[in-house]
Amino acid sequence: MGRGEGVNLMPYSPALLKAQYPILSEDIAPGVPLHYLDNGATGQMPRAVLDAVVTHETRNRANVKRSVHTLAERATNAYDAAREDVAAYLNVSARDLVFTAGCTMAINLVAHSYGSLLREGDAIAVSTLEHHANMVPWQMLAARRGLRLVRLPATAEGRLDMDALPGLLDGVRLVAITHASNVTGAITPVAEVAAQARAAGAVTLVDGAQMAPHGPVDVPALGCDFYVISGHKLGAPNGIGALWGRRELLAAMPPFLGGGEMIRSVRFESSTYARPPQRFEAGTPPIGPAVGLGAACRFHAGIDHAAANRHLAALTGRLIEGLRQRCGDRLRLIGPGDLADRLPLVSFTIKGAHPHDICQILDRRGVALRGGHHCAQVLHEAYGVAGSTRASMAAFNDAGDIDACLAGIEDALRILLP
Repeated sequence: MGRGEGVNLMPYSPALLKAQYPILSEDIAPGVPLHYLDNGATGQMPRAVLDAVVTHETRNRANVKRSVHTLAERATNAYDAAREDVAAYLNVSARDLVFTAGCTMAINLVAHSYGSLLREGDAIAVSTLEHHANMVPWQMLAARRGLRLVRLPATAEGRLDMDALPGLLDGVRLVAITHASNVTGAITPVAEVAAQARAAGAVTLVDGAQMAPHGPVDVPALGCDFYVISGHKLGAPNGIGALWGRRELLAAMPPFLGGGEMIRSVRFESSTYARPPQRFEAGTPPIGPAVGLGAACRFHAGIDHAAANRHLAALTGRLIEGLRQRCGDRLRLIGPGDLADRLPLVSFTIKGAHPHDICQILDRRGVALRGGHHCAQVLHEAYGVAGSTRASMAAFNDAGDIDACLAGIEDALRILLP
């Protein structure tokens, strides 16, 4: 497991935590402070991660596992330590953790490699709630292999429809679900889904991109078979992510990409391949970004997430109530209207106001929101809207950020709906 190093912010304080992020101390324009509420798209990078990456690139930069000189040994040790740190954050063995270029690459890896073991006529079940990264690779696999796609529906409040699940798993060999929706914020009861999938003879892949930034994930307790995370959501560099898979499944899967480092031996006619995880890490890996992801996991492991999540639930309630007061019957929440089993993420529409216009007006106040379909067109289509405005919070956000957002909404209403 990981080394257990982290930032100890006990007791939890959003102000102390915010001070760890250099970008949050900078005005977005002269006299306009930044209120960053787009954490669901990309997490900001704390100083601990910046320092880890700079230290690696200025003191330890070399290729891994290819030389015995000092810098190469340092790089290899740093890369191996990063794998341990990420594995510890997920409570899994580093032997079963593959570094990838991100969540999207991790899902594509499974779709190509595990997907090659599926047979024509098998089915893949994908929920309506999914980000395109956990939908398009399965569409492509289905087209390649002659598989069926089964839609797992969502409820009116943006949760996975658990009542419909048992009747949809016949012939399904893989279930692809999000741990938490990047649009509705609803947390999926993964353990229950995985148990039903296993009983039906299917494996379960979980997209943990949105969930992982909100505290260490006990992957074994979920009972899933694959779990993927994205580094940039955690405040690590872009271009890094990780895939955890059950050891026996990874061992049975053929390589996804070919090249150096994923082989045991190469002859002109054929090659033999390394064991997982190296089997799935062809070529020079993203060493610096991996070091950054390890540092990000250590940083997040040092946050009192129980306290942070209570604070964020209060902020979510403050935002929802503030929107209701200001927008009245023009407001539509795309997701649960309560605070149970949800992330601090609120997507909404205001009748007569385009999400992009709302975001541009709030940007003048330094409030960073997201407007559009959030790479979830199928979900928005299910709710009869083209897009929504989204505010997504992290542990450093405070009431001032929410109040700035609500003040910006008042501006938008005055400008767009005079």
